Amino acid sequence: MRHIPEVRRRRLGEELRKLRQSAGLTSGQTARLLGWHQSKVSRIETGVSGVKDEDLAGLLDALGVTDPQLRLLLGALAGTTNKGQGWWMAYGGVIPPQYRDFISLESQARTARTLETSVVPGLLQTPAYARAVTRAALGGLPAATVDSLVEVRLARQEVLRTGIPLELHAVLDEAVLRRQVGGPGVMREQLLRLSELARLPHVCLQVLPFTAGGYVGLTGPFVIFSFPHITDLDLVVLDHLTNSLYLERKEDLEAYCAAFGTMQAHALSTEDSLDLIAGIGDGA
Repeated sequence: MRHIPEVRRRRLGEELRKLRQSAGLTSGQTARLLGWHQSKVSRIETGVSGVKDEDLAGLLDALGVTDPQLRLLLGALAGTTNKGQGWWMAYGGVIPPQYRDFISLESQARTARTLETSVVPGLLQTPAYARAVTRAALGGLPAATVDSLVEVRLARQEVLRTGIPLELHAVLDEAVLRRQVGGPGVMREQLLRLSELARLPHVCLQVLPFTAGGYVGLTGPFVIFSFPHITDLDLVVLDHLTNSLYLERKEDLEAYCAAFGTMQAHALSTEDSLDLIAGIGDGA
C-alpha cells in the first residue's frame, strides 16, 4: 500500500521509458538532447526521482509526444498539473496533497469502478447529503471548513458533465440507501438524485441487496481508476473523505478487478436497482 507520489513516479517512469524506446532513442541520446546527465533520465524512468514541470515538457518534446491529452495525463502523474492549474488548488489550505492527487487523477480517468458500503459515492451526492456526511465524518470542524469540503465534493462531480464524461460503474450496498444520513428529507432528495443520475448513459448503478448475504467487498469501499492512452495504469484507491491510499501491486489490481466483476454479477440489474431505490425513496 502506497501514497500516490510513489505509485505515480513509478508509473510515469515506465511510460516515459516506453515513449523513449518508441522514439528509437537510448537514455544517453535523450539526455544529450536535453543537456542532462544520463543518470537523471535513469532516475526518472525508474521512479527514483520526480520530474519538474519544465523538465517533463522538455522531455516530452524531445520524445515527440504531441497528443495534448497524453501530455496532460503524464502531467497528472508527474504532479505538474497540480501546480496552479487545477481548480482544486484553490482549496490547498483545506485538503491535503493526497486528496488533491486523487482529484487530479480522477479528472483524467476514463472510467471509475467503485464499491460503496456505507455512503453514497461522492460523485453522486447532493449538496445536503454531502454536508451531512462531512459533518458526521469530521465532527467539530469550523463551518467555513465544512463549506469548503462540500464545495470540493460537488466540484468533483463536474467529471460527469464534461464533453467526454467519466464512465462510472457503481455498486452500492443496500445499507447505503437505507442509512438515514441527514434525516428523511435529505435522503429522499438523495435517492431521487441517484435515480436521475443512474439513467445517464455513462453511469451504471447497481445495488447489492441484503438478500445477497456476505460478499467479497464487504470489508470496505474502494475505487478502481482506468485511464486513456495507458491501458495498464489501473489504480485501486481506498478513498477517505480527505485522504487516499493506493494499491499498486499487479496481484492486488487483479484481485480488486475480479472482485468488482463478481459483485456486479451478484448485484441487482440496473433496472431492478432503480426499482429498489424508488421503493426505498417512497418510504423515506
